[in-house]
Amino acid sequence: MPDYLIKQQLDQTENVIYEAGSGELRLLSFSILRLGAGDAHQMQTDQTEMGLVILSGVITLVVDGQEYPNLGGRTSVFAGKPAGAYLPPNSSVSLLADSTAEVAVCTAPSDSTAPAQIIIPDQVQINQAGNWNWRRRIHNIIGANVPGAQRLLIGETFNPPGNWSSYPPHKHEEDNYPFEVNMEEIYHFRTNPPQGFGIQRIYTDDGSVDETYAVGNGDSVLIPGGYHPVAAAPGYQLYYLWMMAGVTERRMAPHDDPQHAWVKAAGDMAQDMGF
Repeated sequence: MPDYLIKQQLDQTENVIYEAGSGELRLLSFSILRLGAGDAHQMQTDQTEMGLVILSGVITLVVDGQEYPNLGGRTSVFAGKPAGAYLPPNSSVSLLADSTAEVAVCTAPSDSTAPAQIIIPDQVQINQAGNWNWRRRIHNIIGANVPGAQRLLIGETFNPPGNWSSYPPHKHEEDNYPFEVNMEEIYHFRTNPPQGFGIQRIYTDDGSVDETYAVGNGDSVLIPGGYHPVAAAPGYQLYYLWMMAGVTERRMAPHDDPQHAWVKAAGDMAQDMGF
């Protein structure tokens, strides 16, 4: 059976979580940079587009000689909206940590000619999704606000204690727009307090995949296909950074599991009735 759970102790500097092609995901790569105040890190985007999300701390970003100072500022992923950046192929990138900082780095193959784009916290759109105990908050970081991106969609989801997300369960593994678009995805989890945990299930219509994982602070899960609901343990707030790469196109068009799609309509009806 497949094992999509990645448990990795995060160290200083660069932590490679997943490299494209090393498993079932062939487009997405994901790393986390941990930098002390004054540390610097250099990268090249080469033939990929890159999405940066400042998980915590403050950095100065330099892209092809253009400096963008004082990006970030939150003390943890649970302390406000993030800053981020979209960086096109063939960019030279330097990060200087103005404080202790943690930065997520997401890449996918691209031949985009769009310019670099900085996303400040005020530009991050907040959405509330779901009802009852599947209500959650979503930060859209790189989406329609970055029209030049070719494959990447990136955001954050926050589950209140005991609540579910990616619910009703949905998938995005077939190109059948507007009903569904094929997107690879990775989830990266954090918990508050940090000793907490959540539950991630991945399953397919034909039952060929049906995996359930206990996910803790710093864990990541690969989602090459299938439905993938998440639940937070009572008492613990659950966060996950999600990054998606369109296999043939970049659209958000998930397909709900028909067995559970009724939950969405029931929740909307109850809300309309004041419950």
